[in-house]
Amino acid sequence: MERVVISLGGSIIIPGKQDGEFLMHFASLVKDLSREFELLIVCGGGKTARTYINVGRELNASEEQLDELGISSTRLNARLLQLALGDLADQYIPHTVAEAVERVGRGKIIIMGGTTPGHTTDGVSAALAEAVGASRIINATSVDAVYSADPNKNKTAERYDKLSFQQLEDILGSKHGAGVSGVFDPMGASIVKRCQIPLMIVAGRDLEEMSRAIRNLPIKGTVIS
Repeated sequence: MERVVISLGGSIIIPGKQDGEFLMHFASLVKDLSREFELLIVCGGGKTARTYINVGRELNASEEQLDELGISSTRLNARLLQLALGDLADQYIPHTVAEAVERVGRGKIIIMGGTTPGHTTDGVSAALAEAVGASRIINATSVDAVYSADPNKNKTAERYDKLSFQQLEDILGSKHGAGVSGVFDPMGASIVKRCQIPLMIVAGRDLEEMSRAIRNLPIKGTVIS
């Protein structure tokens, strides 16, 4: 069965608007598609992580300690998604990519969050996709595509339908730190470039778009290959 990794942004899981309703609809979509694809989902921390990280900074926590707060938040979001999926989900949350790989092939949807300080969940998704031989990664985020700049701040930002791996790396640069948010992580971009794993950037709350991306049909978002 074809394997697909989904990097599900925390801003999609808990944006603070109809969260439970969305998760139920997302779970229904995933249940249907799990008959055709072996799905592995990596959950981000979103605003929950940023809240804890910001307070941690006020308390003079180190970057590693701030990352640990963020990782805990991603696993909390992963647990919510497990609850939405019920028995269809593997009820253990892997703490490493190696643990996730060990649980592949058991007929359950694997759901996890972050792993170690310094690695974002986008980076984890790319590493996981490489480890399990996934055919593509779906990055479900709060924007509908890759832009040359933040479209919420710059109305003239250029929108991209297709990019090469190198072009994505050039756009992202190399910035990283606890709580930093972008359309994809530079470490993850480096992995997909090395392994040539196609990456699709889609609006995470557009379930029709999500369905098309998982099925590898044409999408409105950005395809990186």
